[in-house]
Amino acid sequence: MTQAPKTNTNLFLVASGVLLAVALLAGGRYAISRSIAAEEARTIPAPVADEAALPGATSEVAVLAGGCFWGVQGVFQHVKGVSSAVSGYDGGNKETAHYQMVGTGTTGHAESVRVTFDPRQISYGRLLQIYFSVAHDPTQLNRQGPDAGTQYRSAIFVTSPEQEKISKAYIAQLDAAHAFPGPIATKIEPDRGFVAAEDYHQDFLTLNPTYPYIVFNDLPKVENLKNMFPDSYRAEPVLVSAGRS
Repeated sequence: MTQAPKTNTNLFLVASGVLLAVALLAGGRYAISRSIAAEEARTIPAPVADEAALPGATSEVAVLAGGCFWGVQGVFQHVKGVSSAVSGYDGGNKETAHYQMVGTGTTGHAESVRVTFDPRQISYGRLLQIYFSVAHDPTQLNRQGPDAGTQYRSAIFVTSPEQEKISKAYIAQLDAAHAFPGPIATKIEPDRGFVAAEDYHQDFLTLNPTYPYIVFNDLPKVENLKNMFPDSYRAEPVLVSAGRS
């Protein structure tokens, strides 16, 4: 598989490689990765308003953007009730949904993850709680950690009026509770048509666990999911590649 370093992070990756070597010599990568990880997990309340599963409904889609899609995909691939988590692009025109074009920050797209889930097993509100708590830092505007630009914005691409209602209510709830040190910057946008990213971006966290960017920015997110949401965590991720076999 061809690896493509994140736009705007080449210097970060070089530094990360040096720090990774130091961490391994010190006896483990997590000790150092947690100290410099881009986003810090936060315990937050569950949404007061949540979506009720429609009778007979077995599948629903949520589209979430929170910085680099590698880590967001990796988190939701470990969530019980999720049947698919695909990295891709939303917010712009289909014709410009290509990694190099999206990386210019001029297409309107955000790196996003399409999460298909069973509402009988996990609710939309629970997915949002995980999204805000461990998948990214929702207070950062047009950036996450070392990645900057509108393509890395925090955004919820709602696929129904009910999702829009719940998302707005939850953001208002978290802001009113001062759950974060600053206001939530997450934008609620209409789903403009999710486009799956290139194959080399799919399952990137699972396939590249020693890649410096993954070590410092993304593996701690999965660990935080395991520790903070044990009832929603599953050890074996649901992979895009498995669905194609």
